[in-house]
Parts: sequence; structure tokens; C-alpha cells
Amino acid sequence: MASIFNSLNIGYSGLNAAQIGIDTTGHNISNAETEGYTRQRVVTSEATPIAITPGARGNGTKIAEIVRVFDSFVNDRYSAAAQNKEYSDTLKKNLEELSTYFPDIENVGIKEDLKNYFDLWQSLASNPSNSAVKVALAQQTQTLTQHISQTQDKIAALQKSTDNQLLVNVEEVNRIGEQIANLNGAINTAESDGVSNANDLRDQREMLSMSLEKLIGAKVFSGNIQTNMPVDGNIATKTGNYTIQVGGFNIVDGSSFHPIGIDAKSNAGQFNDIYYERQDGVQFHFADKITGGKIGALIELRGSLIGSDGTFKDGFLQDTMNTFDVFSKGLIEATNNLYAQTATKTMQSNGLSFSDNQTLLSTGENFQAGTFDLVAYDINGNEVGRRSVAIDTSTVIDNASATNLMSDGVTKNSIAEQLRSQKDDNKDNNSLNDIDDMITASFAKPSNIFTLSMKGNYADAGYTFAIEDHGTNFAGVTGVSRFLDGNNGKNIELNAALQNDSSSIRAFKAPSAGDNQTALDMVQLQFSSFDFKEASNKTTTDTMYGFFDHMVTRIGTKTNAVITSNDTITAQFNAIKQEHDSISKVSIDEEMANLIRYQTSYGAAAKVITTIDQMMTTLLGIKQ
Repeated sequence: MASIFNSLNIGYSGLNAAQIGIDTTGHNISNAETEGYTRQRVVTSEATPIAITPGARGNGTKIAEIVRVFDSFVNDRYSAAAQNKEYSDTLKKNLEELSTYFPDIENVGIKEDLKNYFDLWQSLASNPSNSAVKVALAQQTQTLTQHISQTQDKIAALQKSTDNQLLVNVEEVNRIGEQIANLNGAINTAESDGVSNANDLRDQREMLSMSLEKLIGAKVFSGNIQTNMPVDGNIATKTGNYTIQVGGFNIVDGSSFHPIGIDAKSNAGQFNDIYYERQDGVQFHFADKITGGKIGALIELRGSLIGSDGTFKDGFLQDTMNTFDVFSKGLIEATNNLYAQTATKTMQSNGLSFSDNQTLLSTGENFQAGTFDLVAYDINGNEVGRRSVAIDTSTVIDNASATNLMSDGVTKNSIAEQLRSQKDDNKDNNSLNDIDDMITASFAKPSNIFTLSMKGNYADAGYTFAIEDHGTNFAGVTGVSRFLDGNNGKNIELNAALQNDSSSIRAFKAPSAGDNQTALDMVQLQFSSFDFKEASNKTTTDTMYGFFDHMVTRIGTKTNAVITSNDTITAQFNAIKQEHDSISKVSIDEEMANLIRYQTSYGAAAKVITTIDQMMTTLLGIKQ
């Protein structure tokens, strides 16, 4: 049966509801600028009524729950947009840095150095014996090669920087993942009564989950989504088991956490490999599975698959360095192939990467089938002998110490043997004044250096020789007579002997006064097309300028595309963020209105209690 004390409890329930409403409103206002905080609402319902005749009598109010105004559907779009923006921002930042290494649109940079380099060959052609021009040419060559190697070093440093960033960010992913697993356990405990909502813990988890999505493109899976339409149409909350996957592998499964492994053990400490390790200790290569977020962008730039040589098989920066090496090697080979036509007494190759018995066309180097001529000159520059040397599928450099048969039974022929064979090169029926009488050819092991030398008596008489190529690129690949040392963008430089004595630079073809043919041919080289051979055995035929422009344009085009895409992604992110904030972010104006409302409710409930107090006083007064 209802009593006056029950009426007092009704007033108290109103006071309590208003007090909790004020507490929640104050909590919202205090956290209005807290990152990741979701505004909360107090949900009240009627207390169980008292059953009396003639009907149920109200029994005040009770707090049903305190809920977050949070929409999982909007939050999922917000997280995806944040992930895309982080991915795009990372690409944009690094590609803009890469683009600064190629400032060629401002008439500075490698292309301008290349133009000045060929201009000085033109000056040397006009003054083939001028020592000052030779000094200037040597200096400009060193400027060009230094800029090439410095640019390659900068790209390599940028790639190493992305690798260092990967290490830091993967460690951050592991730290956040462990925190989320711990929060999952805490949320399950807090909500185990089926009534309480761990709102603040859920806010922390959502913020950390978004950080994971931004970092590594993680995907969140949960059992169910519950809506609360009667309270607020914007409420849709994930419930049930909480799992986070990266690349199809679980890193968070409820309160369990599986860290991502990263170390440089498999690559001799040069680059970090990312892997997923099962509980049984089996490791899976993992980097190529990560395609989103900041880490996904860093991997796209750095590369994901490390080859046996310690370099990456993919990645935009690695591709750029590879292409830059192809350009540099093309410049080295084309220049040296042409410079070999200047007559000298001795030619000595670089240390070759292949054996004396390996067919040249199978080495992976830029040899081509065809012929080159070995030409001998007397002291006055007159041609005194010429021998054509062929390169085909069976040609090796020197098979004197190894088998002379190929697997299909075809007899190998060698460069050295073609030069040693006795022929009447001069057509004078004299067997003592031919190329095999003048020049020796030898291949030294284990240095793998091929040497051509004018024999003593002819060398003493002032005889010299040169190589005229007809498409084989033999002198260019082997470097038997070098203007440029090195074989890639990192080690390209002016030949060491020419650095020490620039006056020994030769502009002539035949050693006769006023001959400037080689210098003229060097000038023409900038307009000639030749083959650039890449590691994949893909061959690109282009001019020196054309290939360089193609490389720079590729970088510029990708950078511009990323910048344009970033603008779109940023606009989309801002729009979705605004929608998300309109639902979940605290509005001070709205909370102030709620505060006034709850204050009024509290005063009214207090008035109810005051009224009941007066009623009890009157009742007690009757007894007296």
C-alpha cells in the first residue's frame, strides 16, 4: 500500500535523476576538447509502479542507463577516410621530397649538367689539343657524375628513412594492439552485469582502433551492432567479440594480442623484414599483405620483398634507384664504347662479373650480337691493320682454360681466340704484320680482367690500336678503354687516371695532329639512340635525354597524381569528420541547455520533497 514515505521516495528519485543528469552533463562539458571522447546521455524510465486499487500508482523514475551517442556505421566510414588520408599524406610527403632531387624544370640539375658536359666535348672538338678545355671537361664530368651519385645517395637515404619509420610505426602498432586487448578485457568485466556501459573505456578503444587503422590499415570485426532508436536514432554500437585483423591475420582477438614481428636478421641488418609469427613459431612474410595506412604507404615506397642481394624487388623508391642505375650505366657504357675508338697502347677491362667460359649473350649484360673491329695505327696515325671480331650466341671472352663445347654440342668461339688466330689482315701476304702479331689478348683469374696490349716491338715503334664498334657494345660493357669508371648511379665517376691527369683526355680517333673525330662523336652521342638494359632484361631504346626525361616525368606524374588524389581524399575526410562530430562530439550550447533543464528538474524534485515534509509535519501535528 502506498504511503507518504513512498511519495518522499518519488521526490528523491527525481532528485537523483537530475543529479546524475547534471553529473553526465558536467562530464560532457569537461571533455568537450578531449580527443576521441563521445558525448553521453542519461536514459531514464519509469520505476515499477505500485499495484493498488483502483489502479497502478506511479513510483517515480529510475536511471535505465548512460549511453554514448555513437554511430558505428558513421564511425566506420570516418575510420576508413582517416586511413586513406594517412596513406595519402605519407605518399605525398615522401614523393614531394623525392621530386626535389630532380629540379630539372628550373634549368638546374643533372639534365643541365649533362648539357654542359656535351657542350664541353663540342669545345674540345674545336680545340682538340687545348689543355684548358680538357681541364674544364674533366671538371664538368666530375660535377655531372657527383650530382648523379649524390642524387642516388639521397634516394637511398630516403628509402632507409622509410625503413626506419616502419620500425618505429610497427612497434607503435604492437603497443596499441596490446592496449586494445587489455581494454577488451576491462570492457567485458565492466559490462558483465548486462546493464552497465563502459562508455569511457569504449571511447579509448575506438580512438586506439582508429590509430591502428591510420597506421596499418587494420580492420575491426565485432559480433553484432545494436541500435537504440527509441532513445536516439544515431546510436548504433558494436557488441560481442572484438577482433582486429591486418592483412588477413588477427593481431587482436578479444583480450588476446598477437604482435607483428619486425627485424633485419634476414637482411644482414640493412632493411627490416615484417612478419607474422604463429603460436607454434612458424613465421609468415607479412609486408606485402599490408596495403593501407601509413605503414602501407611506406612499404609501397620502400618495397616489401627483399631479394637475395639485399635490395628490394619492388617499391617505388627501389624502382627509381634501379631506373637511375640503368640511366647511369647506359651513360657509362655509351661513353666508354665510343671512347674505346681513341687509339692507345693498352686496354684493360673492369673486373668482370662473368667467367671466361660464359657466353657473352647469356651474362645478362648489355652485349649485343654483331661485330667490332680492332684497328691498329702506326706512329703517324695511318691505319696498318684491321680485324673484325664477331659476337654471337656461342661467343665467350676466352675459353682457353675451359671446355669448348656448349650443351648442344656447338663449339664455342672466343674473343681472345679470334684475335690470336693467324690471318692476313693487310692482304699483303706477310704473316708477320697482322693484328695477331701486334696485339696480345689475355684473361686473368680470379680478377676476371680482360687485357689487350700492343706487343713490345710495335709499342716501342709508336704503334697504337682502337676498337670501333658496330653494335656489340663490347667495349662499353667491359670498360676496356674507359672515360668513365663505375657501373651504376652510386659509383659513376671520371676515370681515375684522367682525374689525375686531365691532359691525357683524347679527342682523336687516329693519333694524328688535329684529329677530333672522337670528340665530335661524343657530341653526337647526346642525340643518338641506344639500348638501356634493365635488370628484368627489358631493353628500352632511347636517347640519353629521352630516357632521363622519362624517368623524371614518371616521378613527377606520380607525385602530381598523389597530390591531386590527396586533395580529394582530404575533402572527403573533412566531410565525413564533420558528420561524425555532429553526432558524437560535445556541443557546449546543447550541454548548457541540458544543464539548465536538469537544474530546473532538480529544483522541482526538491519542491516535491519540501511539500512532503510539510505534509508529514501536519500529520505529526494532528497527533499532538
